[in-house]
Amino acid sequence: MGFFYGILFFIIIVGSLLIGYVIFFNKLQTANSKIEQAESIIDEMLRKKYDLLCQINIIYKKNVKNSKDYLKVLESLKDKKIGNFDLDRKLAEIFNIVIEIKNDHQSLEEDKEYKKAIMEIKAADEKLLAAKVYYNKYTNLQNELVRTFPSNIIGKLHGYKVRLFFDGKDMSDDVYNDFKL
Repeated sequence: MGFFYGILFFIIIVGSLLIGYVIFFNKLQTANSKIEQAESIIDEMLRKKYDLLCQINIIYKKNVKNSKDYLKVLESLKDKKIGNFDLDRKLAEIFNIVIEIKNDHQSLEEDKEYKKAIMEIKAADEKLLAAKVYYNKYTNLQNELVRTFPSNIIGKLHGYKVRLFFDGKDMSDDVYNDFKL
């Protein structure tokens, strides 16, 4: 009878460990899937914003006589290999230039294509902001799982590592000047 209880105890322990393994593995997989989904949306919105800014540049050159090439930085972005965070910052800077140009040239206010492109950029920015918040939320969840016991063991077995947040900050390093304006 003692042998039977020993085997039953062993089966219960192993079964509990397997159930715990599956639960934590699924949490890691879900967080990773959500992060990849957010990355996809961020990529799509950054591409859309870039294309719309290129369209605005063409409209600007067409409508403004003696136009200066304020947006030549935009054209050089295509050749650079930069991450999404840096691309997001550059596109935001360029959009600010576009707004300043619009304020200086009233003829652009009357162009329907220009207005439509501005509205689409603002909509893309809203979607982009939501995707960044979503990305950071699930990055935080995955980082918690990778750092805490017992899910950290499962994370190491499957190669999960601590991820950076969208803004590129590594909260676990000794660099205190991560924030940039």
